Amino acid sequence: MKLNLEQIPREKTLSKKEFLRKYFKPQKPVVIESFIEDWPAHSKWNLDYMKKVAGDKTVPLYDDRPVKHDEGFNEPHAKMKMRDYIDLLKSEPTKYRIFLWNIFKEVPQLQKDFQYPDFGIRLMKGLPMLFFGGSDSYTFMHYDIDLANIFHFHFEGKKQCILFSQSETKFLYKIPHSLITREDIDFADPDLEKWPALKNAKGHIAHLEHGNVLYIPEGYWHHMKYVSPGFSMSLRAIARKPKNFGRAVYNIFFMRHFDNAMRRFKGQKWIDWKNEQAIIRTQKVLVRK
Repeated sequence: MKLNLEQIPREKTLSKKEFLRKYFKPQKPVVIESFIEDWPAHSKWNLDYMKKVAGDKTVPLYDDRPVKHDEGFNEPHAKMKMRDYIDLLKSEPTKYRIFLWNIFKEVPQLQKDFQYPDFGIRLMKGLPMLFFGGSDSYTFMHYDIDLANIFHFHFEGKKQCILFSQSETKFLYKIPHSLITREDIDFADPDLEKWPALKNAKGHIAHLEHGNVLYIPEGYWHHMKYVSPGFSMSLRAIARKPKNFGRAVYNIFFMRHFDNAMRRFKGQKWIDWKNEQAIIRTQKVLVRK
């Protein structure tokens, strides 16, 4: 038995009016297949091009190791020159990913390769971020600290995306005081005997290829797995729902600082307690259900 996932709707293209009515207002995900073909990036951006224009930049790398008490919030696990990292991506599978890299501050010429699209909502223009990964590398199931609306533009390679709305959080073994679920759950192939609550979660799945755009509604959980080496760019818009905006403020100005303080104060015991609570709290939901 696998996860209960429905295919995310796919649209060849969408007008602003259609996007707002069909997807933004009801907060539903969608894949737009042909929205950026007039961008220079559509034809220019691939791994070789990124190596050419950003090869000498040192990039932060992340892998799938469990969170440790002595690591800061979103602290990278390694660093490497971009040219060496892309050579690694193309030569062999690697767990190393680039996560939340604002390359445009370091390589401004790339800003000429795309335009901020008009989806009918205001995008945060200071926060375009790039994400890179090799075959079979993946992110933990997580949601973004600011619960933003995300537009995920994919370039080169193939990527599998699994999404859950916040309404499904109770079944996902969420770790308290955190933005992630239990890190030992493989959402691409979960053990539903070990994690039985996942049988009750209803989610969404899509596979992205070059030029596709995935809209992720505000606060949605997402698990990204690179089927082959590639990269994506995310643009974001602030959470519009008052509840989500309030949670974003709480996460940014209190939660992450509280979690870091507890890691320093209690060490690994804090991480172990949180992992245990993820199971206890989810099991209580199953018992009530």
